[in-house]
Amino acid sequence: IYPLRLQEFGAGMSENKVKPMRKVAVVAAASRQEEKMLDTEVEMMIPLITEVRTKTGLDQTDIGFTCSGSSDFLAGQAFSFVMTLDAVGPVPPIAESHVEMDGAWALYETWVKFQMGVIDTALVYSYGKPSPGSLQDVLSTQLDPYYVAPLWPDAHSITALQARHLLEKGEISTQELADCAVRAGTVENKEQYFDQPMLADPLRQADCPTYADGGVAMILAAEGKAEELCEKPAWITGIDHRIDSHHFGVRDLSTVPSAKKAAEKAGLHKAEIDLAEIHTAYTVHDVLLRKELNLPLNPEKSSKNHPIKAETLMASGLLRIAEAARAIWNEEANRTLAHATSGPLMQQNLMCVLSGEKE
Repeated sequence: IYPLRLQEFGAGMSENKVKPMRKVAVVAAASRQEEKMLDTEVEMMIPLITEVRTKTGLDQTDIGFTCSGSSDFLAGQAFSFVMTLDAVGPVPPIAESHVEMDGAWALYETWVKFQMGVIDTALVYSYGKPSPGSLQDVLSTQLDPYYVAPLWPDAHSITALQARHLLEKGEISTQELADCAVRAGTVENKEQYFDQPMLADPLRQADCPTYADGGVAMILAAEGKAEELCEKPAWITGIDHRIDSHHFGVRDLSTVPSAKKAAEKAGLHKAEIDLAEIHTAYTVHDVLLRKELNLPLNPEKSSKNHPIKAETLMASGLLRIAEAARAIWNEEANRTLAHATSGPLMQQNLMCVLSGEKE
């Protein structure tokens, strides 16, 4: 994991000589989610990439680096991201990279590229289309290949094991799960929640995610350029990601240490957060993570203009960063937190703090 301050490597360099972080901001974002899209990944991303370039007035030749996030497992073919580059434009040749991760990690790689001092602008995008196949089967492929994956448990069942563990320990309650489901809009009230049948005991249908096809694109720019491209840049004042063990047997499933560490390194508690965009597909994860980070369990503020409708594998985390930036652009908040997670039971966590002011 790259630290927030990067050492300047060179012969005869003092150990104490440190290069200050470059200030980087999100200056434009576009997103789309639908339950089922007939478009291909290329057709889905073309209007989003075109929109952010139009908003900033940038041509692809003006963009120093392009980074994407997607899943070949989900697409069902190797190097599927290469074909999606047609949405960016195959000519002229570009500096490009890809992560087999949520697009939030593509943003992190891009942020590191900014810190290296080799770019001033960047395009980041990610997408996912779970509708053609069984996402539950795809998610099973990320489990431990020796002890867990051969059992082929689906994501709902794995999360239900954690939920039962938390309920038995008294770390969470069914009332808190019901409140979360009501806040998320999956049910209208608690009575409706408790009337639902169990999907994977103790999780009801309202506790589990619905899935949507979708994508997100955004433009990042460094200080000096960001002010030219956006009236109110959303400055990245802190960003970090951490990972917990891949093996369930050595993890304490009642806590998320990687999320707490990432939040600490990103500077979450240095100042008050006006809005938090949390990437949690299940109610149990939302409640657990909010307790871990000391965030309100029932926050009053939420994104109003582009609500995130459902879980879009490989794009949901970047969508949270886009929504956190929009809240700053729309003056709904001045300091926001965006969270992304990946892997089974929130194994990997990324925290990104955004501000309407340079810090």
